Amino acid sequence: MANRIVLNTISYHGKGAIAQIPAELKRRGYKKAFVCSDPDLIRFKVTSKVTDLLDGADFPYTLFSEIKANPTIENVQSGVQVFLDSGADCIVAIGGGSSMDTAKAVGIIANNPEFGDVRSLEGEAPTTKHAVFTIAVPTTAGTAAEVTINYVITDTQNRRKFVCVDTNDIPEVAVIDPEMMASMPKGLTAATGMDALTHAIEGYITKGAWEMTDMFHLKAIELIAQHLRGAVANTTEGREGMALAQYVAGMGFSNVGLGIVHSMAHSLGAVYDTPHGVANAILLPTVMEYNAAYTGEKYRDIAKAMGVEGTDQMSVEEYRAAAVEAVRKLSADVGIPADLKEIVDPADLRFLSESAYADACRPGNPRDTSVEEIETLFRSLI
Repeated sequence: MANRIVLNTISYHGKGAIAQIPAELKRRGYKKAFVCSDPDLIRFKVTSKVTDLLDGADFPYTLFSEIKANPTIENVQSGVQVFLDSGADCIVAIGGGSSMDTAKAVGIIANNPEFGDVRSLEGEAPTTKHAVFTIAVPTTAGTAAEVTINYVITDTQNRRKFVCVDTNDIPEVAVIDPEMMASMPKGLTAATGMDALTHAIEGYITKGAWEMTDMFHLKAIELIAQHLRGAVANTTEGREGMALAQYVAGMGFSNVGLGIVHSMAHSLGAVYDTPHGVANAILLPTVMEYNAAYTGEKYRDIAKAMGVEGTDQMSVEEYRAAAVEAVRKLSADVGIPADLKEIVDPADLRFLSESAYADACRPGNPRDTSVEEIETLFRSLI
């Protein structure tokens, strides 16, 4: 079987990288941008860091901000209509996963209108045309949506999230500028950082993992362990380290898949609107324990990348426990809750578990599972 790697055609990294955006659009002959960014980023003048550059370059744009934290089918359909009405011929997505996922869906449907119901994009939809040309500018250090072939949409009618996987949706250009992330509050920095760690760990142990993606994931784990605490404290080094770490993790997991941490987090987000990074962070240590016996020696590598010393002298049981404990400690150090007691209503456990089992990330989990076993995992955290 051939292994596949899909990445951006170009990515820019480092302070001031956003200055490249107007020139990238102009040299490709585009005339007007559809700027997709969420209301909070507009209110706190994060989006304007990019739109000011477009203004300065006399590059016209329409600003779309009808985006929820967990973007819905209705958000996407509204965005498609605004895009079509605006006369835009390119997209600039500015934000976290919500803005970029919305932009991906809008860009896909604009060029593949037969998928206008949005639900038909679930899984690996047979789109025939690449999305509208997109430049993605992350403002959080976690989702890596700017470099992935995935996006997640919420179906509020059926209280579920669905994952779309499509090589046609990846933004052609990614601009990773740590200065765009400097205004993130501590809680969001912690949550998105733990999301990035979940990407790296699940991507490293997923069934589809191979040498090239292993390289990305181990480096991402190492960078996150070194820099997340500093990023939460808003140090320059921490912000820069996490900006790179989350992108490197995205280079890997986008191409090999994830596991049931994400499946379970998706169901929590759909039912309770739980922030995705928080859900992942709470679930990750427990699911790591559940998967441990199906991961060979990979937890030794994870423990070492997390900064645990003496792993070469540890037994299998010791290094597996050490890897889980290192993750649990990092999560606690950055202020993530330890359980789901304040989130989950026990009456919803069966529905949450069935939704998680049906999720597109579940088959990649290293250990085959069941609705009953997922329910047991949920129950252990409430």
